[in-house]
Amino acid sequence: MYGIVTRNAEEVDWSEFDAGFYEVKDVTGRAAEPLSNAVNMISCFGDNAAVNSNPDLAAVDAEGNRATREQPYFDWSHICPTNEEYRAGLLEIVEDCAAENGDVRLDDVGFPREGYCRCDRCERRFAESEYEDRQAWRAAEITDFVAAAAERIPGRTYLTLYPDPYPGHLYRRAGIDVEILADYVDEFVVPLYDMHYATTYWLETIAKGFESLLDPLDTPFSIELYAVDLDLDDLVHATEVAEAYAENVHFGYDASNAAAAIRRKDADSRSGVTHRPDDG
Repeated sequence: MYGIVTRNAEEVDWSEFDAGFYEVKDVTGRAAEPLSNAVNMISCFGDNAAVNSNPDLAAVDAEGNRATREQPYFDWSHICPTNEEYRAGLLEIVEDCAAENGDVRLDDVGFPREGYCRCDRCERRFAESEYEDRQAWRAAEITDFVAAAAERIPGRTYLTLYPDPYPGHLYRRAGIDVEILADYVDEFVVPLYDMHYATTYWLETIAKGFESLLDPLDTPFSIELYAVDLDLDDLVHATEVAEAYAENVHFGYDASNAAAAIRRKDADSRSGVTHRPDDG
């Protein structure tokens, strides 16, 4: 199955795509009304606009450095996942999306990196919790949020994973306990973005890693490829590699190029078949 990830409502109905993922809230803070004919996507804890309006929303490390896009390693600003008011607002968005379409995708779920968050609220919640290990407490916080969101999603719950399948990395980096979250998630999505895909050995390596990580959990995963301004042959080759491991392949942010790649791939597969009349 092929899907498109888009901010353009009309593209979710293009015939080349079996599924459309529509960004209702993205990392810039841009908001749109959910669609009834798409899997509505929510950037949960990535939100530049919210942090710009209220810097205290940002997760902080032990030195007080905020997780904002001005800092090294951050492409966007990250909200502290324990902020109850912000979480409540996210769950309202989930409910609004689920009212339009029963399937919902959760993006940017988790703590931003190792060492976050050490705000006063996180320090208090950890101290008052049943956990002695901070990593376990962080994972419990994220699991509670995903479970609450999944309760509000009557259809399929998708969850985006940071593209690092190395054992323990998602847990230590973001508080993502994949084994536990598999109880609440119907399909994981792994974005593997590149500007060229001129070589794909790394794509295969990461895809194989996620296959090894997720297959024992019986939870399917999809790979999301970047489609903007890509050479068509390179995008077709990346698609062939991705679908050898993933249940589905989705394309990000260029429906025209993605549709062309699907058509090219379909044409190439048909060109290898020769039909002959029966001998009589």
